[in-house]
Amino acid sequence: MSKRTLTASLVTVLALGAATACSGSGSAASASGGSGGTPTVRLMVGGIDKQIYLPYQLAQNLGFYKKYGVNVVLSTEQDGGTGAEEAMASGQVDMAGAWYNHTIDFQVKGKAVEDVVQLSGAPGEREMCGAKSGVHSAADFKGKTLGVTDLGSGTDTLTQFLAAKKGVKTSDFHRIGVGAGSTAIAALQNGKVACVMTTQPTVAAIEKKGVGYSAVDVATTSGAKAATGGAWPAAGVIARTDWVNAHKDAVQRVVDALVATMHWIDKHSAADIAGKLPQSFVQNQLVTKADYISALTQDKGQFLPDGIMPAGGPKNVLATEELVGHATSKVDLGTTFTNDFALKANKKEGFTTTTTPAGAAG
Repeated sequence: MSKRTLTASLVTVLALGAATACSGSGSAASASGGSGGTPTVRLMVGGIDKQIYLPYQLAQNLGFYKKYGVNVVLSTEQDGGTGAEEAMASGQVDMAGAWYNHTIDFQVKGKAVEDVVQLSGAPGEREMCGAKSGVHSAADFKGKTLGVTDLGSGTDTLTQFLAAKKGVKTSDFHRIGVGAGSTAIAALQNGKVACVMTTQPTVAAIEKKGVGYSAVDVATTSGAKAATGGAWPAAGVIARTDWVNAHKDAVQRVVDALVATMHWIDKHSAADIAGKLPQSFVQNQLVTKADYISALTQDKGQFLPDGIMPAGGPKNVLATEELVGHATSKVDLGTTFTNDFALKANKKEGFTTTTTPAGAAG
């Protein structure tokens, strides 16, 4: 996912972490803690203050990275900067908190990238449309200008897929990048776009301001199944396969921490979760804390409870990529993700798993 708009306070909070994340001499070196040492892993998130990406920071605040013996240096992509997935692919960071579909895109480009733990079974997004847009489903996209985070981003791909599912060609409507947060709201409010695909807390802000309404729900696993025909795994941790193979212990520790976080999310309320996140995430110029909690209560169903890639999910995402013309060559789904680390993490703590794992064919 690309280019997120952050509040000024969030940028301040993350400045030190981002500087640290970019100061290492090399990706491989950063994950080596020496014999018996604590490995350091640099993880850039595609918009760390967005609800769809909350597990990464929550794991830090719950002390789970420390508990499982890994020093995770979190950073976030910013508007106009390098996307998290691109920073990972180029070695600027070790891992990316980004959408699973990027692993397919990278394979088509000849780069081996894999998803090592899956945090959501749905994109966590909603198609928010202006009151006078006349859009009530993707079938109404024809002739409209639609806002996405960035052209080529996950929201862009998903918008095209939803249209294609309703028989609307990409050439039948126009897409422009509007970012997220205040810029997305302004684009909708000023009539620059008829609709915008966005996530919480921007969704809650749009509804509270009376700027628009939710026309298509792909925010929860049930919503994604209704709109796309199955689970649509989005947020996860992706990394270069060569890096994963060279740093399996560090990867396992990161996955252990995030799997523990997913079980914690599953067992706690939205209010409990909000109480463990930075103040700037849950209360800012877009939303009040009450708004944030309400929005998370509504869309909490996007999160998988055990970090396991769900059966059928990779196939559904591949179908999306093929339909919009991104997957232009044969894709080996079995190399785009692994459940090995998540299954070991669940077994280690005796967690009960409820997600049916995807097999090699997705």
